[in-house]
Amino acid sequence: MGVIRTTRLRRLLTTSSWARTILVRRTAAALLAVLAVALAASTLLHGHEHTAPVLVAARDVPAGATLTADDVRIRDLPVAYAPTGALAEPGAAVGRILTGSARAGEPITDVRVVGRENTLLATGDPDAVAVPVRLTDAAVADLLRPGSHVDVVGDPAVLASDAVVVAVRPSEGVSAKGRLVVVALPRRVAAKVAAASLAQSVTVTLR
Repeated sequence: MGVIRTTRLRRLLTTSSWARTILVRRTAAALLAVLAVALAASTLLHGHEHTAPVLVAARDVPAGATLTADDVRIRDLPVAYAPTGALAEPGAAVGRILTGSARAGEPITDVRVVGRENTLLATGDPDAVAVPVRLTDAAVADLLRPGSHVDVVGDPAVLASDAVVVAVRPSEGVSAKGRLVVVALPRRVAAKVAAASLAQSVTVTLR
């Protein structure tokens, strides 16, 4: 009789332990499912709240092109992936010259267009300004790239030394007065170079 009672007790304890194990596992699984849903919702909410409008190229755009409304579009990017200085609206870029080629989808930043930020980055001189000059020999412009250092030469003297090229306009539609190149120069000589470019033949020599 004692043996039978002992056997029943063991079965009862074993059954209870197994039931508790199943209950614990089911509870853990339910908690993990709830946690997964919460994490997914948090990720979606985080991505929605932490985005920023960024201006990107709507298509491939060549270096030196004047940006149009068809060249750019707004795209929401995660804040962590939005580059410093990214432009946020078309009005900040349309009508400005792109300093280097841009691929479709590439963010347009303040240093990718001709302006104060670009000349500062190119020269390191906060007093530098961008000056357009027309080169009488259009083929010379084909040798230039943004970042090239040149001397601007008029007739008969050097007008400016160590200018930095910031943009080279495309060869299509070259004016009879020459191919347009934009260089960064100290403000004190910029006006002289701009005036000379209008009044006489100008070229550059590469450093």
